[in-house]
Amino acid sequence: MGSYDQRPWLKLYPDGQPGGITVEFDNVVDMFAATVARDPDGDAIRYFDGRISARELDALSDAFAAGLADTGFTAGERVAIYAQNVPQFVIAQLGTWKAGGIAVSVNPMNRERELELILTDSGASVLVCLEGLYRDVASAVLPRTEVRTVITTSELEHQTRGDERVLGGIERITCDGTIDMSTMLARFRGAAPPAVRLRPDDVALLTYTSGTTGPPKGAMNTHRNVVFNAQTFRDWIGIDHDDVVLGVAPLFHITGLIGHVALSLLTGAPLVLLYRFDPEVTIETVRDEQVTFAAGSITVFIAMMNAPNAEKAALASLTKVYSGGAPIPPSTVTAFRETFGHYINNVYGLTETTSPSHGVPRGADAPVDPASGALSVGVPVFDTVVRVVDEDGRDLPPGEIGELVTSGPQVVPGYWNKPDETAKALPGGELHTGDVGYMDAEGWFYLVDRKKDQINAGGYKVWPREVEDVLYEHDAVREAAVVGVPDAYRGETVKAFVSLRPGRSADPDELVAFCKQRMAAYKYPRQVEIRDDLPKTVTGKLLRRQLRD
Repeated sequence: MGSYDQRPWLKLYPDGQPGGITVEFDNVVDMFAATVARDPDGDAIRYFDGRISARELDALSDAFAAGLADTGFTAGERVAIYAQNVPQFVIAQLGTWKAGGIAVSVNPMNRERELELILTDSGASVLVCLEGLYRDVASAVLPRTEVRTVITTSELEHQTRGDERVLGGIERITCDGTIDMSTMLARFRGAAPPAVRLRPDDVALLTYTSGTTGPPKGAMNTHRNVVFNAQTFRDWIGIDHDDVVLGVAPLFHITGLIGHVALSLLTGAPLVLLYRFDPEVTIETVRDEQVTFAAGSITVFIAMMNAPNAEKAALASLTKVYSGGAPIPPSTVTAFRETFGHYINNVYGLTETTSPSHGVPRGADAPVDPASGALSVGVPVFDTVVRVVDEDGRDLPPGEIGELVTSGPQVVPGYWNKPDETAKALPGGELHTGDVGYMDAEGWFYLVDRKKDQINAGGYKVWPREVEDVLYEHDAVREAAVVGVPDAYRGETVKAFVSLRPGRSADPDELVAFCKQRMAAYKYPRQVEIRDDLPKTVTGKLLRRQLRD
């Protein structure tokens, strides 16, 4: 293996300590129990003016687990959590684990078709969701799924003075036929959770990803995966109980699940939640809560720089800033440092690597590829080997471009109920990422392209075929091809090329609106171009690459 055996990146590890991590806990529940024992009265969650201590979070999640068991829930079943960044997300997730279950994170922007796909594929028996999402989306889907218990809750819980800019206009809703979460927690307060034994290789999370080869698949993040990468965040960045974690990434996303929730459960650092991202509110919260650590997509930090209250003093405490999920322009890193005085450290990983597989070491500035201008995504984190291979799977030397293949304790064992997809993406336990890049002689890694057509819009993955399928539902559309195009804010955005049926008419705005009604906000095309014909191969396959170029 040549350069990979030598692992030139080891000398770049934080504090110059090349080595590995001993996974300290068998599961996430034991990990949190150790935190409760160390500091039971310390804040675990801050939500506007609300405070939940570690002791209280422990009691609330116990009650949730006991309530689940009362519904007939048994170990190994799945609980889908369909919510924004609210404390109930953490309570339900931790309570699910205490009941021996698997937590299924669901994007709150998902609409009926997308929600049904995840509920059906995961076989979830319980759905936890916000009242508005139940009324507007879930209630229509549930009769076609295996869900037998629905627990509803409100964004207005666990606080009394939420900011009107993010919570304004939200009202409580009566959801007939569901269990109110606050009522359930009160009823089972003090009840012991079920006696279950969670093993390191038990699945903790099903996180849905489009991966590199098709429609969403449930990556099986085990308890070992989660604990390992929580420790990676802690040790790579240098996070401890004196830090304050800003929950700016969506909690359903692997960054939020590991870099926010799991990291906080491990270290005891308070997790600050804001329901949803608003740049002005976020800046004020960083100032008021003295937040020290944030990890989010680069679009978050661009929005903060452009906010009217973007003042250096407001972010003085935010000394640990990390971004991943989408390419980071070096100019943005420079501008953020000039605005707020802090460097944005790149981090790279996938749902299948349970968040980070690479990161910029503490105290270092990532180099920039002189040819493409791309910022390095860092070096492999602890106990992680990343190879760059050609199309035949042979290792390539430094400087040569190929596919990144990752192995380490954070790599998932496979996809839920998809053995063929698992065998294809994870032969021998190594993850074939579908991302194309290279390693330089010093061990720094760079991404230069993606192997497939998947679109990365501000850190959210969009599969073109899914957008095309929705466009084809419009009665005027003859052909549709969807590609990613450069976007100054999101890094990449969704563009559709469409040809129309003879004698039919539709304008771009109409088609955008059509998709917007049927898809999550990050998926629908921001641009539609109507052409007489779309380019194809001799066999009739649409040429996305030609359209992209």
